[in-house]
Amino acid sequence: MADNVNNAPVPANGAVAPQKKVNPKTLALKTVLSAESVQEQFKNALGKNASTFIASVIDLFNSDSKLQECDPNQVVMEALKAAVLKLPINKSLGFAYVIPYNNSYPKKDQYGRDMIGQDGKKIWEKKMEPTFQLGYKGYIQLAMRTGQYRTINADVVYDGEVRQVSKLTGEIAFDGQKQSDNVAGYFCYFELLNGFRKTLYMTVDQMANHAKRYAKGIKKETTVDQLKALAKMPVMTDSNAAVGWMGNFHSMGVKTVMRLLLSKYGYLSVEMQTAIDDDIRGEEWADAKEIHEDPTGQALLTMGGNGTVQVGEAASGGDNQKAGGDANDNAPY
Repeated sequence: MADNVNNAPVPANGAVAPQKKVNPKTLALKTVLSAESVQEQFKNALGKNASTFIASVIDLFNSDSKLQECDPNQVVMEALKAAVLKLPINKSLGFAYVIPYNNSYPKKDQYGRDMIGQDGKKIWEKKMEPTFQLGYKGYIQLAMRTGQYRTINADVVYDGEVRQVSKLTGEIAFDGQKQSDNVAGYFCYFELLNGFRKTLYMTVDQMANHAKRYAKGIKKETTVDQLKALAKMPVMTDSNAAVGWMGNFHSMGVKTVMRLLLSKYGYLSVEMQTAIDDDIRGEEWADAKEIHEDPTGQALLTMGGNGTVQVGEAASGGDNQKAGGDANDNAPY
């Protein structure tokens, strides 16, 4: 008798071995990814590493049940934003994420008009949608590629570490003695090769108000005090077991001060401008839509200048520059 070609055991009764069931949602995603036009876009962005990145998209999709509720076409388009920036979407690395959000939309009738309930208010319905978001490590990576930054740093600030604020120059000294493990705020600092430097510091209270106003992953019933309580959790900015404001408030705080500072004063390549635009749109668009249309929204808060303290000085040699630049090859992909 000839040997079995696959060396697979044959049932004694001659029955066919059961096939492993394929998740239809994963199959739908693979169908989108196998389209020639999609393959071409990933190859244009990543070259020979396209297949590795596509495999990571499938792994991410299979590991997230909420992401599987999203339209596969949208998942691929959000993942492509990370591919264009040559940033991995592996959660454990923390460079970039594709996060599913349960967004709210006014329910429409057959004529496309907003449906109104018996109480005279709009009827809202939920839809799970994927959203591309940068991690703070992604911002550092993109800044490094410009070749224009001598130093860039962002971290938490503990009670007692803010020693002095100069009214004349606006500079803040963070060299005070740490008094406790309580986080007082978050800072970002950078210095360009031309000598220009800038610092941004936001207190926990300012950060909580910022998150309440703009973050779409925060429920409307969540209060600013509840968000401030999250700042009492242990500091694990490099932990990617949980993401977002509710999962890792400190990591989001560090990312927020970095994005606000770089977007206003940093040297921005075309690549960085695209990344910041996509990140802001992903974090703020859905909530902004609900804030303006839902009269019951509690996210309407007023803060001057985003509730931030902006300090810094231009050293000799320099006015701040914002210009397009070519990205170098210093990238994960």
